[in-house]
Amino acid sequence: MKNKTEAHSNDVTLHPRDDKPRPYVCTVCNKRLTKKSNLNVHRRRHTEENWYSCTQCEKRFRCQSSLSSHMNIHSSKYQCSECGKCFQSNHALMIHKLSHSGERPFEYSVCSILFRTSTELAVHSRIHSGQKLYKWCDKAFSHSVHLTIHVRVHTGKKPYKCHVCDKAFSRSGTLNVHMRVHTGEKPYKCEVCNQAFTLPGTLTLHKRVHTGEKPYKCSLCNKSFSHSSHVQRHKLRLHSNRRPYHCPYCGMQFKTNVDLRRHVRVHTDAKPHSCRHCSDRIRWLEQLNRHLLKSHNEGTWFTCDVCEKKFITRHDLKLHSVRHEDVKPYVCSECPKCFCTAAQLKQHYLVHTDYKQFCCCLCSKHFKRKGSVVFHFKRCFKKLGFNHPFLQFESFTNKN
Repeated sequence: MKNKTEAHSNDVTLHPRDDKPRPYVCTVCNKRLTKKSNLNVHRRRHTEENWYSCTQCEKRFRCQSSLSSHMNIHSSKYQCSECGKCFQSNHALMIHKLSHSGERPFEYSVCSILFRTSTELAVHSRIHSGQKLYKWCDKAFSHSVHLTIHVRVHTGKKPYKCHVCDKAFSRSGTLNVHMRVHTGEKPYKCEVCNQAFTLPGTLTLHKRVHTGEKPYKCSLCNKSFSHSSHVQRHKLRLHSNRRPYHCPYCGMQFKTNVDLRRHVRVHTDAKPHSCRHCSDRIRWLEQLNRHLLKSHNEGTWFTCDVCEKKFITRHDLKLHSVRHEDVKPYVCSECPKCFCTAAQLKQHYLVHTDYKQFCCCLCSKHFKRKGSVVFHFKRCFKKLGFNHPFLQFESFTNKN
């Protein structure tokens, strides 16, 4: 059934941004328009009838003029002389050039933030005024683009498809970022160590490695972090005993959904990561990074200055370096022993307790350490004659 998207109205309610009468109402989203022709173009957003497709990149547009402007990008009619990026109009090119010059001539008087265009200033002003002109379901948005993107949450439409792997996306920007997985492009480079990244946000976080900035603090123990998500993960893993996520195969319990998803791969043998240089498929991201470094010399090794031992991640190097410093800041409260890392202290605490949190699902024998139950399980399933492919891995439970 097609949605009815056209309605004539005697109500010429003024639009909140101008004084033009808007008698044509879209019956799907209640947007008002000044002309019937504008309504006809607008309703294609809902029905996707008679869209105009680009023959070079498969983008689709609601009107011919938008497609014609878009083709200027492929013809390089408006190209930036500094970075080579192409635009659909001279106006868009002029705005882009401000990003190279750093010029931001429009200032908002309330917060003194500077903007490149008056449009950006107008959109930002709605943050302070709370004005949200565009409504859908029970949500409202300050910008029409945000509404368009949100509608796809309800429709499930993902119009932007990768021509390499057929993965589809709801935003063109997300597709552009995804393409870097196939091309290997990393346009954002650290000025200190020359490490490159696919996203500007990732580079911003990386810079904190050099500056030591940790603006996010745990309210329970005052430990600081460089990223807000790390605080939430820290609280969940160290200050909470809740394990609400259960494995459907072995019953093992986890604190986060991410940990559960990673664990399930052990049972399903899923290998979601693929190497862009060869046909190898890999289960863990850490294994993929190791594979790229060892097999294709892609990436950066982290080398110890003292013994020149190499590591895949900066975190592993940091843990290793503590051993050379002979600093053991983690002290056991039950005995005089000290340890280099919190993980080592946590493992040591098991010596002072009889609590056995890991259980073999075959014989119900309990163990203090995960490594012990894994070793036991491999012997146990052979002894009992099991030969199920899912049970050849981490099929044990955690009681917490």
